[in-house]
Amino acid sequence: MLGGLLFSFWRIAEIVTLIPVIGMLAWFVDGFNSNNQLTPSFILVLFIVSILACAWAIATLLRLGSTRRSALFVAFVDLCFVGAFIAADYELRGISKANCANFTTGSIFVNLGPFGYYGRSSGSSWALNLNKNCAMLKASWAFSIMNTVFFFFTFILALFLHRHESRQRVVVKEVRRSRHSSRRGHGSRSGSRRSSSRRRTYV
Repeated sequence: MLGGLLFSFWRIAEIVTLIPVIGMLAWFVDGFNSNNQLTPSFILVLFIVSILACAWAIATLLRLGSTRRSALFVAFVDLCFVGAFIAADYELRGISKANCANFTTGSIFVNLGPFGYYGRSSGSSWALNLNKNCAMLKASWAFSIMNTVFFFFTFILALFLHRHESRQRVVVKEVRRSRHSSRRGHGSRSGSRRSSSRRRTYV
């Protein structure tokens, strides 16, 4: 019971922190598409991983009963998302050194297309507030690190749920066996009583 509550709590935390990431990065993806430019990998990787992770978190939260029964598979998928978020964090690591109070230098600023150096030099509307663009990317990166930890927690909790479910199945099997054996013992006793009574009447 406690394991299920903890698992649900961390799933809700994942969903709450992933939805802002999806919204902020969707704004960047829309800007690149509007300018007919390819979205950089440091944005696209985290955007795709966040969408998939949020959908997975919602599905496993709504179907908690089936999640308990297939907890080992859930743990495996959560571990895969831990690796995916680590890769996304690594791709966007350049934003950690950026100064959002004066976002005019750095590799992210140069490669940010209409949201960075290119947008500033061309007068793009997407680059009107460079500091805001930097803050959104830094917030997305921070939420991504948080979800790396969150999905590791749910990975551990899913393993505990699998262990608990396995123990319950063993207990249920033992109870059924004991009931079955007691019924057979009761049947054999009643049969022996009937045979003895028959013998007495014949005598």
